[in-house]
Amino acid sequence: MLQAGSKAPDFTLFDKDGNTVSLSDFRGKKVVLYFYPKDNTPGCTRQACAFAGAYAAFQKQNIAVIGVSKDSVASHQKFAEKNSLPFLLLSDPELQAIQAYDVWQEKKLYGKVSMGVVRSTYIIDENGVIEKAMPKVKPDTNAAEILAYLKTE
Repeated sequence: MLQAGSKAPDFTLFDKDGNTVSLSDFRGKKVVLYFYPKDNTPGCTRQACAFAGAYAAFQKQNIAVIGVSKDSVASHQKFAEKNSLPFLLLSDPELQAIQAYDVWQEKKLYGKVSMGVVRSTYIIDENGVIEKAMPKVKPDTNAAEILAYLKTE
């Protein structure tokens, strides 16, 4: 996991509509960048819906919310429509950003070991520096924890 204080790696990925989006497009704005394993799975859906529910609070503070997984653009489009997600979902099938942010890791499930995305969130400041790194976040509380952190800084 990358550490707070380090420069956030830039990337360019496709959003759910096929547009290219780079992290550097958000310079001058705080960004909540969250990585999740898979569209339309129970935990990932709860996490995305929690971010959607808190989206107005993020907008009020001029903070961009970006979700990244290795799902396809088409999968993201269906996921966003089905759950009315108002924020950016970026497709990273080549693991460009996922590996740059060190969230592609060994996971154990029912004794079976495999590689996958570890649910993690980064808060990136206006200058492109990681302000806070949050490994192994919980889907139901991630958005609220970030808002609580932002109120105290």
